[in-house]
Amino acid sequence: MTRTTLSLPDDLASALKREAHRRHTSVSAVAREALAERFGLSGAKREVPFAGIVSDGDPDHAAARMEESLEEIVDEAYRDAFGGR
Repeated sequence: MTRTTLSLPDDLASALKREAHRRHTSVSAVAREALAERFGLSGAKREVPFAGIVSDGDPDHAAARMEESLEEIVDEAYRDAFGGR
């Protein structure tokens, strides 16, 4: 595990400490979980609130279009987060 030091605005640091206290865990654990979720590394399934709203009568076709759209969204988020790597 790598140790990293972060500079946080006071309000964010306070929120992080409050959440750690609420969960009876460390600030580091809460930060790790939040970062893992943000970068899609948590292994938890993400809810897709708009899934299933597009239909052309062929569920396989609609699912394929939704999958393509989600891939584009994830790719864009990855490029934004990691500078186009």
